[in-house]
Amino acid sequence: MTDLFGGEEAFGAPLAARLRPERIDEMVGQAHLLGPERPLRRVLEKGRLHSMIFWGPPGVGKTTLARLLAEATGAEMIALSAVMAGVKDVREAVDRAAQRRTQGHRTLLFIDEVHRFNKAQQDAFLPFVEDGTVVFVGATTENPSFEVRSALLSRTRVYKLRPFDDDAFAALLARALPELGPGAAVSTEAQRALVQVADGDARRYLNLLEVAFDLLPDDPERTLTLGTVKDLLEDSTRRFDKGGDAFYDQISALHKAVRGSSVDGALYWLARMIDGGADPLYLARRLVRMASEDIGNADPKALSLTLDAWQVQERLGAPEGVLALAQAVTYLALAPKSAAVYQAFKAAQADVREAGSLPVPLHLRNAPTALMKAEGHGADYRYAHDYDDAFVPGERYLPGGLADRRYYVPTERGFEQRLGKKQAFLDAQNTASAWQRGPEEEEGAI
Repeated sequence: MTDLFGGEEAFGAPLAARLRPERIDEMVGQAHLLGPERPLRRVLEKGRLHSMIFWGPPGVGKTTLARLLAEATGAEMIALSAVMAGVKDVREAVDRAAQRRTQGHRTLLFIDEVHRFNKAQQDAFLPFVEDGTVVFVGATTENPSFEVRSALLSRTRVYKLRPFDDDAFAALLARALPELGPGAAVSTEAQRALVQVADGDARRYLNLLEVAFDLLPDDPERTLTLGTVKDLLEDSTRRFDKGGDAFYDQISALHKAVRGSSVDGALYWLARMIDGGADPLYLARRLVRMASEDIGNADPKALSLTLDAWQVQERLGAPEGVLALAQAVTYLALAPKSAAVYQAFKAAQADVREAGSLPVPLHLRNAPTALMKAEGHGADYRYAHDYDDAFVPGERYLPGGLADRRYYVPTERGFEQRLGKKQAFLDAQNTASAWQRGPEEEEGAI
């Protein structure tokens, strides 16, 4: 057996390479695609080819499926990695495929990590996919909807591969044990630990299994125990892609747990991201955002607490800084919630975009020169501190045409309830005032 990229013989190769299946019946996992009468199974059995994209986490069989597909349909497979391949490699692959096509042969062009090709590089494949020069098969760990060009997506079918579950790992172990030597066995506890740390990644599982057996003495009968696995996995972490879907899914889960006042959920996702290698300073910045977006003036202290946690992380690092982030997360999750500030600012931004550059009313303009004063800048301005409660009843501070706009609507939760009462008090003063500045007094009224 050779590996995908034309490498060494299987003898002496890693366990994952030695177990790479030769036939579809040897494939472990992905029963939703490869089980009886399932989509990819039918493709393989009928020997048909169409362009497709395999989307799934690392180590679930994307490359293996592409190879089996090529072998089952009698196509030559040309494999490139978007990490290493350049324009020259792509051109050579297409030229080779075009030559084979004239001879009546099909070519499956497999692009691993296709999301790493830029838009122009992805577009370069379109004519050759369109005219049938190549059957395009891409593999990606990222959501194709965001990372693959829509023109390429429209010419392919997306198959989503799933992480390995307990049953798939059990089947994988059954296939692996004969390769590990006569008498090889794995205790239930050791298997459970390996599965947990593999986190759905079959390749990682097999690599860990092989290394663990290398740690055992050369006895005729060797059983892998939990103790050996713990020694091996002391510093292992769960799967976490700092720039991909896993990252954004988890930060989304953290934010929504805080918004939903689930302190336990918020702590779990914070711990999950820290464990996976997320930058604590990035998490601190997101917590500040949550304090303003989801709590706002319902509890103004939330913003200060998150900034304090950020500063602790910057000054002390882990583990003290991480604990400060956990303190901030618990406070945010249990604080009264309000999106009033967030919604008010969005509404103000919408008016700025839609109403254009409305002029500043004359009475609000600065008047540092005599000419500006002569033009009416600052005329009839009423100084708030000259009035009771430092408030001028009937005054307007919005441009003409927006004079009656109300952006901020406090909730009845937390400190914002007091702000709502203050706002109602000021509204009543405006209504009762005998003097009202009308829009006609403002330059630019519409």
